Amino acid sequence: MSAQADIETVHSAIEEAAGLLNLTCSPGTVRPILEAFGPFEGGVIFSASAGEGHAGDLDLTIQVPRAIEDPYTHALKHGFVPHTDHPVSTLLSDLKKHVSVDECLIDFGVIAGFNKIYVHFPRDLQGVAQLAALPSMPRALADNAEFFARHGLENVAMLSIDYHKRTINPFFTFPKGLEAKTISSLLNEFGVEEPDEELVESSSKIFRAYPTLGWESSKIDRISFARSLDLPTIRPRVAPEIVRFVTGTPYTYDGERFSISIVKWSPDDTWFNVGSYFQFGPIQRAVLGKVLR
Repeated sequence: MSAQADIETVHSAIEEAAGLLNLTCSPGTVRPILEAFGPFEGGVIFSASAGEGHAGDLDLTIQVPRAIEDPYTHALKHGFVPHTDHPVSTLLSDLKKHVSVDECLIDFGVIAGFNKIYVHFPRDLQGVAQLAALPSMPRALADNAEFFARHGLENVAMLSIDYHKRTINPFFTFPKGLEAKTISSLLNEFGVEEPDEELVESSSKIFRAYPTLGWESSKIDRISFARSLDLPTIRPRVAPEIVRFVTGTPYTYDGERFSISIVKWSPDDTWFNVGSYFQFGPIQRAVLGKVLR
């Protein structure tokens, strides 16, 4: 298949992936976003959440074409995000002034619609203090800097901005994973008194960890740990359709399908996200090189 997937090909793949979750893909929600952000020259990723109160949508993460220089303004023009004077509206432009961005991606649900923009800068890793100094960054990042440092969360390779929930995720990178005892210590301090030991051990093989922060308070809403798919660990903890989804989504590249599993913790809840790559972009393939081998 060509490196560039057209709208019909991606839409058909979305319908197939949604069917695995017993969901219906709404053309009125999905197609306008595909048409606004095509052609698809880079990464396309399917993902779904699993856990009581967290399931019910299929999310797509799609690399923004280079021709779209400002994906926030582009989304605003197409009515996918609301006009606002909130600092969330200027965070992307602040980032691009201070960070060498390799790529941007958008995230949307087949039911919920447009959610986020991801700003990916793996070749210009940022420290917490550097990002916290940006004018529109939530104060919560600076307020939790010592907590992150105590537990080895140092180098940020990507930041996501959720324009409807008004939250961010700084994605800390871990080329060699993170020790299980460090994860247990982090979760204990976060308020998770007795984290599942098997999930902690699985999370030690992460390549990314990311807290969820907002502008309204310094509180960390949740902390998530992403690794290559650990099917034996998640299988007994999720519904059958989640397993069917993560092992059955279509993909365009040679070899085996590449999937990930993410454990998400809040002080009073644990749930999962699973994702499968439909198409790789060159930056993603380079970043995931060690994981893919």
